[in-house]
Amino acid sequence: MAVKNPAAPRTGLGYWLYLLPGALLLLAVIIVPFLMNVAASFTRWSGFGTPRWIGLDNYRRLFQDERFWASFQHNVLLIVAMAIVPAAVGLVLAAALFDYIGRKFGARTASALRAAYYLPQVLPVAVAGVVWGWMLHPSYGVLNELLDAVGLGALSRNWLGDPDFALATVMAVMVWFQLGYPVVIFMAGLQRVDPALYEAAEIDGASWWRRFWHITIPQIRPEIFVVLLTCTIAALKVFGPIFVLTRGGPGTATLVPSYFSYLNFFEKANAGYGSAIATVLAIIIVVVAFLFLRVQERES
Repeated sequence: MAVKNPAAPRTGLGYWLYLLPGALLLLAVIIVPFLMNVAASFTRWSGFGTPRWIGLDNYRRLFQDERFWASFQHNVLLIVAMAIVPAAVGLVLAAALFDYIGRKFGARTASALRAAYYLPQVLPVAVAGVVWGWMLHPSYGVLNELLDAVGLGALSRNWLGDPDFALATVMAVMVWFQLGYPVVIFMAGLQRVDPALYEAAEIDGASWWRRFWHITIPQIRPEIFVVLLTCTIAALKVFGPIFVLTRGGPGTATLVPSYFSYLNFFEKANAGYGSAIATVLAIIIVVVAFLFLRVQERES
């Protein structure tokens, strides 16, 4: 008869004990608040007192609300500024730093430039937003001062106060803010690419662009999916830069769903409607993430 070794490690329960703290935090910080938010979205509630059940009225109102659809259109444009443009530019920059700058000027130079690109990600959103607000101020902002200095004063604008330019200005700021993240991710991905591929292509006379197109992009396709997914989610739930730079204005020129939800929660005392906006936004984010993962799985 086999004798069980009492010193043998137990499997199953031991692993669950390690997962328990994270599971409790997930439950307390994400799942329970989300379920409470969903429940509140079916009520008329000011944030105080007893909520009154109204069923789907908030959602009917939401889908007929032009401000919500306008804010969602702004979010789509911010996806371009925070995901597509930084991913495309970051991919070229990462390849140039890795395949050209690093080889010609040394790894330290490439690392220093990578850190410089990543610096905006390290800065607190509030600090970066306040500094950009100063730089773009219509009276004493450095951008208008530079335009005046080079004889282009006619191009000076109230960049964040003009409805025709506010969203484009915020998009430009977000490109600057987001660019360092894909550069770091792509450079990390390039570390696992076999250098022999570049050497063989260079010996065969392939230009830098052809090496980039036929080696770099196919080899780091998983990292491209990760960057596009995470940056798209960040764009859909963007709040801090909008709050600091424009507060959704002028008018509704830079309004996004997350800030629209905040307005209803805390300024209009309409927590039920704000919960409905947040719930719809959460569903959209989950659907987008699922579609990205499906496409990535199919590509793999």
